[in-house]
Amino acid sequence: MFKFNPLSTKYKSVTGGVKEHSSVRFYVESDAPVTMRMYSEDDYTDRVMKKTEGGFYLDFELNNGLYFYQFFSNGVTYGMGKDFRAQPTNKRWQLTVYPENYTTPDWIKGGIIYQIFPDRFCRVGDFTVANGKKKREDWGGMPTFRSPDGKVRNNEFFGGNFKGIQSKLDYIKSLGVDAVYLNPICESYSSHRYDTGDYLKPDGVLGSLEDFKNLTSSAKQKNIYFIFDGVFNHTGAGSRYFNKYLDYDEVGAFNDKKSKYFDWYTFWEHPESYASWWGFKTLPTIKKDSKSFQKFVCEKVVEYWVDAGIRGMRLDVVDELTDKFVYKIRKALKARGQDNFLIGEVWEDATNKISYGVRRKYYTDGLLDSVMNYPLRSAIIDFVLKGDCTLLRSTVLEQINNYPKQSLDTLMNVLSTHDSTRIITLLGRRVTVTDKDLMAEEKLDGFEYQRGKEREKLATVLQFFLYGVPSVYYGDEEGLEGDLDPYNRRCFNWEKGDKDLTAHYIKLAQIRKEKEVFKDGVINIVKADKGLFVFSRGEGEQKITVALNAGNHAKELIFSGEAVDLYTNNKAQKFELKPNGFLIISAKKAN
Repeated sequence: MFKFNPLSTKYKSVTGGVKEHSSVRFYVESDAPVTMRMYSEDDYTDRVMKKTEGGFYLDFELNNGLYFYQFFSNGVTYGMGKDFRAQPTNKRWQLTVYPENYTTPDWIKGGIIYQIFPDRFCRVGDFTVANGKKKREDWGGMPTFRSPDGKVRNNEFFGGNFKGIQSKLDYIKSLGVDAVYLNPICESYSSHRYDTGDYLKPDGVLGSLEDFKNLTSSAKQKNIYFIFDGVFNHTGAGSRYFNKYLDYDEVGAFNDKKSKYFDWYTFWEHPESYASWWGFKTLPTIKKDSKSFQKFVCEKVVEYWVDAGIRGMRLDVVDELTDKFVYKIRKALKARGQDNFLIGEVWEDATNKISYGVRRKYYTDGLLDSVMNYPLRSAIIDFVLKGDCTLLRSTVLEQINNYPKQSLDTLMNVLSTHDSTRIITLLGRRVTVTDKDLMAEEKLDGFEYQRGKEREKLATVLQFFLYGVPSVYYGDEEGLEGDLDPYNRRCFNWEKGDKDLTAHYIKLAQIRKEKEVFKDGVINIVKADKGLFVFSRGEGEQKITVALNAGNHAKELIFSGEAVDLYTNNKAQKFELKPNGFLIISAKKAN
């Protein structure tokens, strides 16, 4: 006999990540003596576990860092098996040990994030664009991928602006939103604005600094706060700092080696040969160890936008920044408000991420509060499309085990973003289009749209009620379609959006806000088999059971007494769960 499960406090006294220097007890049920091996990054320690009733135990107090462990008993190596339970294998469990002073903001826990691509959300008033840019008067028209000359320019603007967002704050509030994550808003050449032109100036199409301050001030009165997109890995070639096209009055690094910004960039042969992001010459990369750039960001950029009213920052391609730089940004942001929220763009498990050959310390050094939860997105989509619980179950268990609890509760749960296919398109279409030029012609037919909508509803239940914070990409709640960019960045349809789908999002938000368990309640997987995924949040009388059916056949859930479905308000002891159906049940126990 050998039993161990780190997701049960019977066997590991702390679920998930562990605070440094705090005692964590490991307990194993075994008939034979057990040795526990704890691996650090470059070494390991063997310790004989102590005998106790029914098995063996060992207490550990560790410095912050990433550890892995396994057990040896009676000549057998026991490691991580299915559902994280012990079995004979060499696969190790992970243990994330975080700094003792590491905390995450309470205000976002239990909250909802709304992501806005500023040029396409709402426009109030007219606007002008600079030379080399294209003004689109046809709000709702299809964004252009290639210009007539065949080049991808991203230079057309529909004119979404700060005043437009401000005019829709009541709508945003109706969705239960606590934080609005804005794609970049600094002055830039492109409509996506990831090619920063001036870090200390809003883009003129969006409005003035005063307009932005009015927006954040009005939003604050409704308890809505803004998250700024920090793009610190690269700038635009036409920026004030590089100034390749002489659009600014400062000479810039491209034109003069004596420029005060020359140290920011890497030139192999000045001026034409320089390091750029993924080879895009329009995006010269920032030198990783440029102290003058890091000082500029931490002392000027952070202060400028916090003073303008932001309460958080999302770090674009954070794995391309050094951990030292991320630490400096965190320190600067938190110095201007301890509950300011710092998110990183990481597409994998951020607790053990290796980037450019270096293990990143986002959680072992307490650098980030949250990351964009792309692994959970992939698992949700896999479950909804295939009716297979395997990836969803393993991802959920892995994240519960690997993340500190306070960061698990703040993970940014996405289904669509500006970098991914719209969720209704992905879940509804019969055929995947791979040619970007042809994506402009994609449109779901009636059957595809209804299928996508039904599946989207199922996916959002997981997004809203598992751990973490749901992040809704503008337009998902009204049935906005679109494949990869720029087609996933279409204008919000304020006149003809799917009101039934919007009502669904509003209902989920209401349930999430009303029940405290969705803020930080413990999570347990009750059942994951044959398309049926059931989990619970919270304990005792506060416990909520969420059941989803991605299979092809109806399922039946029976409770020990009368229960209520919080989504429909139906009361019963026995519920039928149809394919693509879900239940959000307030009851003590399901059979």
